[in-house]
Amino acid sequence: MNYKETLDFMFSQLPMFQRIGKAAYKADLNNTIALLKAIDHPEHSFKSIHIAGTNGKGSTSHMLASVFQEAGFKTGLYTSPHLIDFRERIKINGVEIPEKDVIEFIAKISEEIKVIKPSFFELTVAMAFYYFRKEKVDIAIIETGLGGRLDSTNVIIPELSIITNIGMDHMQFLGNDLISIAKEKAGIIKKEIPVVIGQATGELRKVFSSIANDHNAEIYYAEDIATSNYECDLKGNYQRFNIKTTLVALDIIRKLKWDISEEAIRMGLSHVKANTGLLGRWEILSKEPKVICDTGHNSEGLLEVLSQLKKEDFDQLHIVLGMVNDKEVSKILKLFPSSARYYFCQASIPRSLDVDELSKEALKFNLNGLCYKTVKDAYLSAISKAKKNDLIFVGGSTFVVADLLTYIKSIQHQ
Repeated sequence: MNYKETLDFMFSQLPMFQRIGKAAYKADLNNTIALLKAIDHPEHSFKSIHIAGTNGKGSTSHMLASVFQEAGFKTGLYTSPHLIDFRERIKINGVEIPEKDVIEFIAKISEEIKVIKPSFFELTVAMAFYYFRKEKVDIAIIETGLGGRLDSTNVIIPELSIITNIGMDHMQFLGNDLISIAKEKAGIIKKEIPVVIGQATGELRKVFSSIANDHNAEIYYAEDIATSNYECDLKGNYQRFNIKTTLVALDIIRKLKWDISEEAIRMGLSHVKANTGLLGRWEILSKEPKVICDTGHNSEGLLEVLSQLKKEDFDQLHIVLGMVNDKEVSKILKLFPSSARYYFCQASIPRSLDVDELSKEALKFNLNGLCYKTVKDAYLSAISKAKKNDLIFVGGSTFVVADLLTYIKSIQHQ
């Protein structure tokens, strides 16, 4: 198979949460362990940092990877989901895994796939770990998919564990209250491995501290620790939490004898996008009219994004909005301003919330606009209607942003 055929096989033959949701979720690590056994357990061959959390784990992962790169370490990075190309998920020093390595890995374990029947995510975790071993990385920054305890990545013994924060997301898997979700995320805490918590309230701190104590793991609450000020090229206001979490994590890593200078930290944080290729976080796509997209997709994340939008200077706000069908729609829609003009759409995945249903729900909160079957059509309509001093925001779902960036990339290459 060529690269396209390999991806088609992975996307169509293997259960994929990104596309179909709950049916792709495996509530145990059996498939992952079986796959890794078949390729001689690559997860034991490299050092790592493990990151979970409801929001911010992707940004934090990329910040850490950027700093390690600046410090001269060969740095693997595993994140999800991808926005434009599958290979975004697996990188070394900011360079995506080559197409040939994707093809060769699938061919190598084709018989195991038939027997084990892994999910898309289980397979990509195995691919990442195999590739990191093959390329002899010094360290790999590993982001969980969702949850922690039963996440396919939770087979590593890292140098450090990080839990960025806890919010109400993916409740169908993790529990219907914050304490239940926190317990699932805390499943990445390992025996005698330090753990950093980015943000946590009193009740959640009790959960984390209890589990850390059970594992004899030192626990650090980033909110309580003074850190220096560093400039970061990720400009979302919410990044202040991720920067602080990253700095506390780096302080612990340096105490573990990793040679990371102040200059590497400064350069790493100020060149995250250039070093790692991170996309879709408060990304400014044009100036007149100003177009901003952001992958925030739950109430906690969107509250931060919308608060920052209010501080922007514009004549009229246009919002291209789409969601997936397993979110608490009303809880999210009530956050949006009724003064904006809306362009409702649905991303090109089966999990997308039907655009007519989204529009109907939005009307309950006095959010008025037109419906479009694709993100591209909604975006082009917003562009045609917006004046020079207006602002267009595109978001509501990671996959809405993915469709937009894919479209923009396609016209840039024409």
